[in-house]
Amino acid sequence: MKLVAAPARLSTAAATFEADFAARLHWSADTDAAIEQRVADILADVQKRGDAAVLEYTARFDGLSAPNMAALELTQADFKAAFDAIPQAQRDALQAAAKRVRSYHEAQKKASGESWSYRDEDGTLLGQKVTPLDRVGIYVPGGKAAYPSSLLMNAIPAHVAGVQEIIMVVPTPVRGSVATGGTGEGTSTKGERNELVLAAAYVAGVTRAFTIGGAQAVAALAYGTETVPKVDKITGPGNAYVASAKKRVFGTVGIDMIAGPSEILVLADGTTPPDWVAMDLFSQAEHDELAQSILLCPDAAYLDAVQREIDRLLPTMPRAEIIAKSLTGRGALILTKDMEEACAISNRIAPEHLEVSSNDPHRWEPLLRHAGAIFLGAYTSESLGDYCAGPNHVLPTSGTARFSSPLGVYDFQKRSSLIEVSEAGAQVLGAIAAELAYGEGLQAHAQAAEMRLKKQG
Repeated sequence: MKLVAAPARLSTAAATFEADFAARLHWSADTDAAIEQRVADILADVQKRGDAAVLEYTARFDGLSAPNMAALELTQADFKAAFDAIPQAQRDALQAAAKRVRSYHEAQKKASGESWSYRDEDGTLLGQKVTPLDRVGIYVPGGKAAYPSSLLMNAIPAHVAGVQEIIMVVPTPVRGSVATGGTGEGTSTKGERNELVLAAAYVAGVTRAFTIGGAQAVAALAYGTETVPKVDKITGPGNAYVASAKKRVFGTVGIDMIAGPSEILVLADGTTPPDWVAMDLFSQAEHDELAQSILLCPDAAYLDAVQREIDRLLPTMPRAEIIAKSLTGRGALILTKDMEEACAISNRIAPEHLEVSSNDPHRWEPLLRHAGAIFLGAYTSESLGDYCAGPNHVLPTSGTARFSSPLGVYDFQKRSSLIEVSEAGAQVLGAIAAELAYGEGLQAHAQAAEMRLKKQG
């Protein structure tokens, strides 16, 4: 049967646009109660039994049977061997991407990640001390999917921030295990490792790594076990079990974000070749059936041209079935009154990835307020940002770009306020503080401030 990718055709001029638009954007973030309960049980068990629980769940879900945690730890020699084993072209690509990612985040640190202070007219010092986290954990998917690019995007900004220890967890499930969609009946002492991921760990400078995954890996990082060190923050993508676990351990440790399905929004003025835009829509749709790809354009004929390219190119794609389900279920080609209206709708969506596919992108960029990453111009495909442009590809989804930012150096730092009040400053601030403290009924606060005041007369 011929596959069909039929994104919804909407027009802002239609009387039903608002309802149709809302229906297309709708995505339920409701969690499965069974998953939530299972994750809660796993977290509690790992917190109680440590290594023993992690070993048990790794055998049950990944089919990876190990006598102890030492057998699940990857070494620096493993990373180097993987780097040496991959083709030269892949080695060069990893190193080039890492160099660009590192350069961008070094500039980011210089612009927004340095300590600062000043003295006011009374000589009081005020400022902020920026320090790195001591130890972070990064979750790297394994099994069905492996993302060495995500490893670079998580580990490199942590290094640039000054984090001393980066602990990686990456599942290496046995084929046929529960984690790979199988029955989980068989186990093995050796899982399937992705050499490119291990090579990326070598390039990015991961400190330690364990071949564990799922909620049990998140629990091990959050609470610590006899072998896995407790971390200060956990970053990186994962499945529903990982997302649920990260939500539950937040507060014990920090987390980066809870990511929803991948998204791309293309603002097009009709000047970009339509097959380029069709492929850009595919680039997110191929992630999974819930991914969302939307095109906004004021030119109806151009929307028709993009649809023709979707139809032509779809049969050539290895993940055509996933693309077709994604575009048909959640995709949209939207006819707008003009580009200004397209920008306004984009701000309502607050997409993860926003392409401004125009011959004059800087005309429209000032109108765009909410997006995880903005890709300017026809030659700036979103896929370049995924791998090697430099900015981080870990981005807010599901409209959270309205209040959230991409992963960055600042996520691996914390800030402490600096206050050094001079004797002269204490005379001014003490009177103000005492007055407010008495108003709040906190006498000790007030008197602590007043004791620094010079006696009068």
